[in-house]
Amino acid sequence: MSKHFQVLVIGGGTAGIMVSSMLKRKNSSLQIGIIEPAETHYYQPAWTLVGANTYDFDATAKPMSSLIPNGVEWIKEFADTFDPENNKVITKNDSEFTYDYLVVAPGLKIAPNLVEGLAEAMDKGVICSNYTNPKHTLEVLQNFKGGTALFTQPATPIKCGGAPQKIMYLADEFFAKAGVRKKTDIIFAMPGNVIFAVKKVAKTLMEVIDKKDINVRFYHKLVKVDAKEQIAWYEIIKEASGNDCVVIKSDDLDVVDKEIQYNYKDVKAIEKDGLIGIYFDMMHLAPPQQAPDFIRNSPLVTENGWLSVDAGTMQHKKHSNIFGIGDVCELPTAKTGAAIRKQTPVVVANILQLIEENNLANKTYDGYSSCPLITGYGKMVLAEFDYSKEFKPDPKLKQFPLMIGDSSKEHWRLWILKKYMLPYLYWNKMMKGHEV
Repeated sequence: MSKHFQVLVIGGGTAGIMVSSMLKRKNSSLQIGIIEPAETHYYQPAWTLVGANTYDFDATAKPMSSLIPNGVEWIKEFADTFDPENNKVITKNDSEFTYDYLVVAPGLKIAPNLVEGLAEAMDKGVICSNYTNPKHTLEVLQNFKGGTALFTQPATPIKCGGAPQKIMYLADEFFAKAGVRKKTDIIFAMPGNVIFAVKKVAKTLMEVIDKKDINVRFYHKLVKVDAKEQIAWYEIIKEASGNDCVVIKSDDLDVVDKEIQYNYKDVKAIEKDGLIGIYFDMMHLAPPQQAPDFIRNSPLVTENGWLSVDAGTMQHKKHSNIFGIGDVCELPTAKTGAAIRKQTPVVVANILQLIEENNLANKTYDGYSSCPLITGYGKMVLAEFDYSKEFKPDPKLKQFPLMIGDSSKEHWRLWILKKYMLPYLYWNKMMKGHEV
């Protein structure tokens, strides 16, 4: 099979559908094709709520066919090879598609193979992840009877950087309702040295950490999971601040390095071969993530294996008729649906301007992203920021009555936004190509 499109889009996720819909909305005569093999489209931001038993998993799914915009051709195949010099994409079925403009939006892939033992352990027994199977997360929470509840974040970029801790805050209250919180130590192990990159939001989250009595372990890079013994092995990626400072206590005289441990809990842990092993009774993790293989093996990526795009225009740095959007791009901001919401109008404006006048539009992306940080049932903080990593609320969201007040603080109004308003905006506005 061979066919030419004015605009070819790779990916039928949030970015691919939104950019296709907006292009069609603004120029209905465009010939657009979407390469996407999946039959189902998921609203993944709700999977945290599914894992905590406050959202129906089935409500997060819709048939892909119902979201492909009218007049856009759905190519139900796997993209495989890029030939940018000849404006061509080849699929796994050896179909060839040429284009005037290409939008690369395949998202990212879960890569458990980057942590030893994780691929075999994922979504089995007491090891769970909302990123892959939120229904199993709920089963793990329901079966938990106390002990060490370990939550962990990987060292790779991930979609929705706040998700590894959202489920932890909900689990704290879930355990309290189940009567097992008092015999539970909650541990959050992460490779970074701050709970969140935006200082104003980090201050609120550390107050939540204090209130919920959670032990945060900074500089912990997950390198191995022993599912049989229920041990998570971490490399400590910071030198201890002194000879008398340790990561885990062997006796009462040991002084724990406070830059590594916040609110230390004396859970069962061991040291072996330069690694720290934490025993767990349940473990939730965000698995490592990376760009899909066909992207990483293409001529379009940076040395880190992500799509190479200009941070303002979203145009590929080498090929002027290729644009990237969404999680696959290497950009110094968080990978979220909110980022896609702001990137899409920029990509659409630039493609339309190139078609009409052979130059770029004056719209640029400022790095805006947001993380709806659920801090409990009925409570949420909304972290909004741009490339500066400063707290910067979106004026458009501020028009909603629910957004009155300081969204860097916990509030029930923000929970209503997360659970009800954002899904509505997603299905009825973003997926239909409206600028929101």
